[in-house]
Amino acid sequence: MAIEGPIRVGKSTLARILADRLHARLLSDRTDNPHLADFYAEKPGAAFRVQMHFLLGRYRQLHDLALEHDPRPLICDYLFEKDRIFAALNLGDEELKVYEQYYELFRPQLRTPDLVIYLQATPAVLRKRLKKSPAAASERDISDAYLEAVVEAYEHFFFRYSGSNLLIVNTSEIDFVERHQDLQTLLRRLSEPVKGTQYFLPLGPG
Repeated sequence: MAIEGPIRVGKSTLARILADRLHARLLSDRTDNPHLADFYAEKPGAAFRVQMHFLLGRYRQLHDLALEHDPRPLICDYLFEKDRIFAALNLGDEELKVYEQYYELFRPQLRTPDLVIYLQATPAVLRKRLKKSPAAASERDISDAYLEAVVEAYEHFFFRYSGSNLLIVNTSEIDFVERHQDLQTLLRRLSEPVKGTQYFLPLGPG
């Protein structure tokens, strides 16, 4: 199972909760990218260095995992295709051509999840969560325009996604990180089977 969505939508929190409840292995996205500070400072060439570092790190992480013989279910708080979403946003045409050569080499070697949970939220909701998060000091500098571009890129990608069963959850009206009732609502839906592409639009507290 993979959980995806834009920044501060709650994918890492949900992945930890599900892994604990299902007694599953948890694979967390790489955050140790030494080029991020230069990227946020918009230094020349930093976007390409950031993207290639993420691509190689995520590939190694998922590839090494496939070599393990562990029968427990696996929950990952990212989808490998996520890397390509951000590459298309951040790289110039010539850089993207180089990136794509590596991506096309790596992707066929990795397994596809049985289920993807895509967590949606509006840019305004994500901005509020960014401001509240004490662990996101550098992320608070993300511009509104870039945040909107990220949300739009995710929407475009998952509108066409057919690689596995997909549950699209709109979290704009709920906050399962802060409100226990919202979490229970989401967990009840996740206990039900998902076939093809399905949508879940919880309304939050009345």
